[in-house]
Amino acid sequence: MIPIEKVKNIIEKHSKLEADLSSTDLDKKKFAEMSKEYSDINEIIDDAKFYTLFDLEKTDLEKIINDKSSDKEMIDLANKELSELISKNEKVKKRLIIFLLPKDEADRKNAILEIRAGTGGLEASLFAADLFKMYEKICNNKKWTLEIISISKSDAGGLKEVIASIKGKNIYSSLKYESGVHRVQRVPETETQGRVHTSAATVAVLPEAEEIDVKLEEKDLRIDVFRSSGPGGQSVNTTDSAVRITHLPTGIVVSQQDEKSQIRNKEKGLKILRSRIYENERKKKEDERSKYRKSKIGTGDRSERIRTYNFPQGRVTDHRINLTLHKLAEFMEGEIFDEMIENINLQAQEELMSAN
Repeated sequence: MIPIEKVKNIIEKHSKLEADLSSTDLDKKKFAEMSKEYSDINEIIDDAKFYTLFDLEKTDLEKIINDKSSDKEMIDLANKELSELISKNEKVKKRLIIFLLPKDEADRKNAILEIRAGTGGLEASLFAADLFKMYEKICNNKKWTLEIISISKSDAGGLKEVIASIKGKNIYSSLKYESGVHRVQRVPETETQGRVHTSAATVAVLPEAEEIDVKLEEKDLRIDVFRSSGPGGQSVNTTDSAVRITHLPTGIVVSQQDEKSQIRNKEKGLKILRSRIYENERKKKEDERSKYRKSKIGTGDRSERIRTYNFPQGRVTDHRINLTLHKLAEFMEGEIFDEMIENINLQAQEELMSAN
């Protein structure tokens, strides 16, 4: 149960910000901060207003249902409205719980998405490509911007590895629970006897760090340049444009060779490096805070199996919350991704609530 006072405070805060934002006395920084807060509350304000009126509307409908003088048609209509009202209230409560709980400081950031083919040879690389297409479709549906940073292709349209930047609103909060091992069970096109094969791909989602988040000192970096190589090892150009950056304090290494320009490869490499260092630090702090509490949702470790995509049975199962959706085709089209993520987010927030 969400305390009604907390929800009323959301409505009051929304009204106050609306009034304050019309003031001409605000400096640019303050105006930007308040605009962001107003925008965040604006997404939940209708739910907040609905929740405060729920008990009153429910009581009114129950009066009609229990009134002996009400005719059958009126009672049937009231019962239908009551059922819809209760169903909507459950969905509203979920969204309000998520809004009211403490936020991850990285939730508002853009994200770096990394997908790598795992065990399973060619079939694993084909599945990695399918996963990437799924995330591309999710981005299109949500009007997010996806930009490929680096890509390594395999035979038959598969992917050995792809790294991409995703930009938009609150990207990391939407994708952070995608990190881990994604397992696929299906009959490969090359399988003549119809046997189901199991293969896997790993996904890592990192909050995209800005220069203000991680300051990289030149003395902490070792930068090696080398000649880019294409499939089969052949050189794709005649200059040493590929870059390998080693962050000496952490030992994190990033290689980048997709661009013909050494400068562009270095820029992209530093972007990935910054995000990996930032995520490393976040993980350390999170581990310190939660060393006495084992989260069911998982650590975001890419070695942890999180989801199975079973094509013969047309189902996708998330093992962390024991949720199975028999809508695999729609899921791979990015159409019901939110249904899965909402449930994962809700359980993660409930764990956070019980821990606080």
